[in-house]
Amino acid sequence: MSHVPETAIPSTPLVGILTGSPNDLPTVVKVRDTLTELGIPSEIIVASAHRTPDKVLAYLERAHREGVQVLIGCAGVAAHLAGVIAGHTRLPVIGLPLGNGPLTGLDSLLSTVQMPPGVPVATVAIDGSRNAAMLAARILALKYPEIDKALELAAQRERARYDQTADEALRALTKGN
Repeated sequence: MSHVPETAIPSTPLVGILTGSPNDLPTVVKVRDTLTELGIPSEIIVASAHRTPDKVLAYLERAHREGVQVLIGCAGVAAHLAGVIAGHTRLPVIGLPLGNGPLTGLDSLLSTVQMPPGVPVATVAIDGSRNAAMLAARILALKYPEIDKALELAAQRERARYDQTADEALRALTKGN
């Protein structure tokens, strides 16, 4: 029996994914794709904490009002979008540092993880798109039993993948080619 109260998943976005640059979209789209696999509605917004700060704040106001429940801030080159988001909302914020720029994401990782007391940002690995989506799903699974079930099925599929023999895994990999 599930510990999660019965609540239907709305059709409106539950996760807002913000990225500071259109150049980041190839990595950021992987977050949305994982959420979609789990049946979680989301939206991607390109809004820079430094170039378009008013757009970031306007989105945060709208998102909160329209039922977004988790925010993911994606940025590279020490551009600290997740921290700006966390400073302007009480919603859970996940930071996804991106591995672009001369320091290949280390600067972004450090600026995202080093938040002052009282302004938390849960931070995943550099380019950790799947983990950002899975963490958002785990937060939402506290309220939505369908997401809890989807996470369990995803974990079962992942375990089954590692239970294969090497020959079975190679056949599965080459099947798509």
